[in-house]
Amino acid sequence: MFDVAFADRAVFLPRADVLVVADLHVGRAAASDVEVPLGERADLTERLDAVLDRFSPGRVVVAGDVLHEFGRVSHRAAETLDTLDATCRAAGAELVLVTGNHDGMLETVWDGERHDGYRVDDGDRTVLVCHGHEEPSEEADRYVVGHDHPTITIEGQRRPCFLAGEAVYHGSDVLMLPAFSRVASGVEINGMRARDFQSPLVTDADALRPVVWDPGGEDALTFPPLGRFRKLL
Repeated sequence: MFDVAFADRAVFLPRADVLVVADLHVGRAAASDVEVPLGERADLTERLDAVLDRFSPGRVVVAGDVLHEFGRVSHRAAETLDTLDATCRAAGAELVLVTGNHDGMLETVWDGERHDGYRVDDGDRTVLVCHGHEEPSEEADRYVVGHDHPTITIEGQRRPCFLAGEAVYHGSDVLMLPAFSRVASGVEINGMRARDFQSPLVTDADALRPVVWDPGGEDALTFPPLGRFRKLL
């Protein structure tokens, strides 16, 4: 399987010293009046701080949909993004933002560089972190994306999941992350085919392996490719 380390809604590329999360959707809670146990800012910050403490990465790359809002960005959402940036800097990591389809207003609250795709060298392979809502503009050995917010239901319990496929997009690997936001709704992938995904990087859903983080065992559980696994669900 992929030479990465999985965590709760995040993945670490050890040879590149890069932590990747996707779909923060900052501002989603206020926009929908949905509550999370700690409040959106505290929830995002505390969970990000936990994975930073575990991996001590040099960079944290957000794979798109940093924000949720389209029309304007609230003062509270801007402060949350500042807090996440400060959390990364306090841990010695640079925060790198990749734009997604929800990030049209990102320039109003982020003075740093914004990327359509962010390329990293992961040992002997090139990795492009992009949101995944459109065809990537650059070729890479592996694409790390978000966008679809995958979840899977196993034995009646629905969990966020990663989807990992080798050579599934024009001969390149694809790793799709669940939404880091716990407020953003997820799609249940149990019965989904490629046409049901919004990301054009999913060309063969049956070839994707679900990977589920087990918080109790502090480990990731890797399942057979979805084409075989859905027959057991």
